[in-house]
Amino acid sequence: MPLRVEPDPTFRDALRNQTGASGRPLAGMWVCSGSPLVAEICAGSGLDWLLIDAEHSPNGLESILAQLQAVNGYPVQVMVRPPVNDTVLLKQYLDLGAQNLLIPMVNSAAEAEAAVAATRYPPRGVRGVGSALARASRWNRVPEYLAGASGTVSVTVQIESAAAVEAVAEILAVDGVDAIFLGPSDLAASMGVLGQQEHPDVRAAVERCLAAAAAAGKPAGVNAFNPATAHQYLAAGAAFILVGADVALLARGSEALAAGFVTPASGATPTSY
Repeated sequence: MPLRVEPDPTFRDALRNQTGASGRPLAGMWVCSGSPLVAEICAGSGLDWLLIDAEHSPNGLESILAQLQAVNGYPVQVMVRPPVNDTVLLKQYLDLGAQNLLIPMVNSAAEAEAAVAATRYPPRGVRGVGSALARASRWNRVPEYLAGASGTVSVTVQIESAAAVEAVAEILAVDGVDAIFLGPSDLAASMGVLGQQEHPDVRAAVERCLAAAAAAGKPAGVNAFNPATAHQYLAAGAAFILVGADVALLARGSEALAAGFVTPASGATPTSY
């Protein structure tokens, strides 16, 4: 007899438990290297959640699958960001077993509705049916997967443009949008201050969206690598946050090694042992 399995709790469940229990916001990091080994190292760090990114990172379906397998069983929530809000691509991510999706560049309620529809089977949505072939249902080892699939998926949409900020209340009102996530980098570019995530207008827009989420009764998260800014957004009501990235940690750490052991005048690469 095949082993019957149950899906893991979703990010939506983790946010509800966090709100009802300790009240502590969920802290996480980006996983952008495309490496299952690095993803597994990060999964055991003690952070609450990881974001496996395929929008700005070298990740395809196969590498995402390998990372999902590598982190499986660790006490960490895993969200996956596709490169685009596309029905076919979201279907593939869901079939791989990605339970928590972060949809980039959602600028309107209609785009949020399309994202939600892509995660629901008919008649509630447009997700293609292939569960017998898919890891999501553990190849039909999850009892009644088709009937309960929507309960195994969480949808977070990204607010990262001036248009999205203007439409944030309508986006939050979309049934099936579990949370919003603020992206200050693209938001700054959209507002005409490229590269200035700390600009007062950008920060005001982020805090406006945090307040709108609180009014709508939905969680909001934000990306903030600057610790002081991160704490200020948490104080303003962010329920979850990303505070670093695997590739950034490696870049800054390796630079620190070079600064400590390579003299600027030599220009030579140190010999390894």
